[in-house]
Amino acid sequence: MIRPFIVAVMIAAASPAMAHTLYISNEKDNTLSVIDTATDEVIKTIPVGKRPRGIVLSKDFSKLYICASDSNTVQVLDIKSGALLPNTLPSGDDPEQFDLAPNNKHLYIANENDAAVTVVDTDTRTVVKQFDTGVEPEGIAVSPDGHWAIATSETTSMVHWFDADKLVALDDTLVDQRPRYGRFTKDSKTLWVSSEVGGTITIMDVASRKISKVITFDIPGVLHDEVQPVGIRLTSDGKYAFVALGPSNHVAVVDANTYEVLKYILVGRRVWHMALTPEEDKLYTTNGVSGDVTVIDVKTLEPTKSIKVGNYPWGAAIVPSGK
Repeated sequence: MIRPFIVAVMIAAASPAMAHTLYISNEKDNTLSVIDTATDEVIKTIPVGKRPRGIVLSKDFSKLYICASDSNTVQVLDIKSGALLPNTLPSGDDPEQFDLAPNNKHLYIANENDAAVTVVDTDTRTVVKQFDTGVEPEGIAVSPDGHWAIATSETTSMVHWFDADKLVALDDTLVDQRPRYGRFTKDSKTLWVSSEVGGTITIMDVASRKISKVITFDIPGVLHDEVQPVGIRLTSDGKYAFVALGPSNHVAVVDANTYEVLKYILVGRRVWHMALTPEEDKLYTTNGVSGDVTVIDVKTLEPTKSIKVGNYPWGAAIVPSGK
């Protein structure tokens, strides 16, 4: 007799992968590639504005916001219909990356040419605040608890801190050369920032806004100048940090507690950013020069597939199944 719990395990093991929807921005094609994560195949291509880079989802997954950098606007894609909405959002000049606050209302946008961060109310489609920053701001992150926002200025090599509740500028922290991206931990207590030219990840304590650790990388057989960290993804269990290392064509796997580099995973050429499935069983990387997306099995930390997408894929965002 087969016991019920064994049957349940057998059924679970035989169940197909969840069919989430992955959106990839292709900055030189002016398109989005849409991928079914159950089959890991492109199912649709959507034309958008000029040079789409950063993409971020609304908290209810009903909308995808798209930084159309060379169109100087933020476009809004309706997830259900797959169509761009007629009403765009004001963005400031040359929007690069952005992040949406947990209130689902305030969108923080980096304006590289203006040396500014623009805060837009997504309901009223109006600018509610603009902050001056250092030269060439790009990375933007809002903490999960909604209290903090940061911007990274590439040329000034600084992290700029904002009080997201009061919409006021607070502080600046000097980091290594050309910071490109920031990511808060799930508990909002720690900030990870990548420095592309510096070749490092800076770990900061949010309460004090002080640096607690700097991580360096050394890939056997790869020139140091080719190790250029950009995108960061943290698993929700606090186990791993994944770091996209640019033209080195590798993703670093970092122990998120000890900050030890555990492994380097070979992916496509010029890896920019990444996205995790909701179950965090698969990691997808955008590889700009090779025009593809690498699928990584998070359990084995091995690449399993390469998906051809548009020209120069950059941003990535996943809509969970059923949304």
